[in-house]
Amino acid sequence: MHNDAAEEMNPYDEWRLPTHRLGRRVLLYHKVDSTNTRAAVLAGEPANDGLVLLADEQTAGRGQHGRIWTCAPGAGVLMSVLLFPAPQLRRPVILAAWAATSVCETIRHVTGLQARIKWPNDVLVRGRKVCGILIEQRTGSSGQWSVAGGQQGLADDRSLVPDFGTTDHRSLTPDFTVAGIGLNVFQTTESLAEAGLPQAGSLAFFTGGPLNRREVARQLIVELDEAYERLCQGDLASLEACWRWRTGLLGQHVLIECQDGNHRGRLRELSWDALILEQAKGEPLCLRPEMVKHVTRLSGK
Repeated sequence: MHNDAAEEMNPYDEWRLPTHRLGRRVLLYHKVDSTNTRAAVLAGEPANDGLVLLADEQTAGRGQHGRIWTCAPGAGVLMSVLLFPAPQLRRPVILAAWAATSVCETIRHVTGLQARIKWPNDVLVRGRKVCGILIEQRTGSSGQWSVAGGQQGLADDRSLVPDFGTTDHRSLTPDFTVAGIGLNVFQTTESLAEAGLPQAGSLAFFTGGPLNRREVARQLIVELDEAYERLCQGDLASLEACWRWRTGLLGQHVLIECQDGNHRGRLRELSWDALILEQAKGEPLCLRPEMVKHVTRLSGK
């Protein structure tokens, strides 16, 4: 077998972390096509619930809206978490909030800086994007694979993900979620500019001391696990409050981009149930999070 093919097939290390649910098994790969794709292939076994995959390099990493996720080998944390959430936790707005707030807490722990969530699932430090999150789900007996990242759960069917084999096999695979996280750690201004990402950043931008990428990954797994455990115990309110604060949007004048058009006004309420927009004229507008593609804060308003 070619060395590259072997690298993509076999993990070179495995961690066993003392966590509640996530990361009790962590598979580390030198190179894969996509950690999300690899996690989805492993979803046929429910015992893999909570499995985490890490890769030093991806050859076909994915971002929102079908974009390519670019990261130089060894420069970031490339992670996917395989989950079989209870029905009440399957809403992409909840899962995106869970992943994004966990990244923010990891950044605070590692750098001492407060990060912000850009709707729906990017993480910014001092205005620079340092992390992207892609939530992908398989739901229903048809085995439909949908992307719930950029449009908060509006199905965006893709044929780019796993071939589960025969139709019978697909029907036996339970509903699952894969949360993909790409966190920039070591990228430089020059390397990001060369990649066509001049507005992006990395944790190294904001730290004077050295960083350990593996320790950043471990801390992220711990944060994800603790937050997910609280969700499984029924405490959704704590995560929702943290998510709301980290967006920094409540009470601000915003532009909301939806499937049916754009809306401007002051964001009066923000929750997983609804966004309520106070418009200059007319009644307040109530929007379900699943309808919202982007929310942009309008400065000087």
